[in-house]
Amino acid sequence: MSPPDHISRDQLIARVIGPSEAELTCDECFDALDRYVELELDGADADRVVAGMRPHLEGCPACQHDYGSLLAYLKSRPKSG
Repeated sequence: MSPPDHISRDQLIARVIGPSEAELTCDECFDALDRYVELELDGADADRVVAGMRPHLEGCPACQHDYGSLLAYLKSRPKSG
């Protein structure tokens, strides 16, 4: 069985094996996603502040999609101030 076209063999293996560091659950990811994306957009070290988010996003297509959608939305909004 080969992986779907949109995912590389290495990405598939990484998803099966899981991250080498602690990661958030989907519920924790959902709760912290707004903060994480805002920190990234502000140039802060979001991975340090919201530990475990990056490994979760790398292994969870659903949360990765939510992250990408939120990031794109916030980038498209005019800056206030």
